[in-house]
Amino acid sequence: MDESEAMDGLCVTECTRCPKLVDSRSRIVNGAGPEDADLLFVGEGPGANEDEQGEPFVGRSGTVLDDGLRTVGLDRTDIRITNCVRCRPPENRDPTKDELANCRGYLETEIDRLDPDVIVTLGKVPSEHLLGRSVAVTKEAGSLEEVRINGTPQRVLLCVHPAATLYDRSQEETFENALERAAELADVGDGDSGQTRLDGF
Repeated sequence: MDESEAMDGLCVTECTRCPKLVDSRSRIVNGAGPEDADLLFVGEGPGANEDEQGEPFVGRSGTVLDDGLRTVGLDRTDIRITNCVRCRPPENRDPTKDELANCRGYLETEIDRLDPDVIVTLGKVPSEHLLGRSVAVTKEAGSLEEVRINGTPQRVLLCVHPAATLYDRSQEETFENALERAAELADVGDGDSGQTRLDGF
């Protein structure tokens, strides 16, 4: 089965590429939000709450993300949010390289169809997955890079995972600053400082 057969619009309807994830998931968790959003947030993979409810970032991390978005004048309905892998890894472990590779085509299709102004990576795994290099995410949060994804140049803004702010309060400002920059770059929300799309290059 090729990717077009497994996807209905931006939703993966069935997939059995990762046997361990098939065993651990209760459902495939697809991206959520408008299909023409200017901002695409990419997380690592579904946790227990996401697996149960079928939507990304609905647990404590989702609450932190929602609060952070409101701070910069955005709402969850303004953005699209997805994950590197769409099935919950057992015991919430990191996805393996093979699992990330197996799901990569779905993510690239979603990015292609959405064509966002800015992709915001939430945490180390999605940052490294999209940039193709090791990332010191707490030090690099807020930095913008242009990378080719499926042959198309995309702007990727690095951000710490929302959960990082729950364990380390010093990350709250880092998190909010990255969200503010994302809103400014995509010219959405309250973060309007007159910057152009090419600022940062």
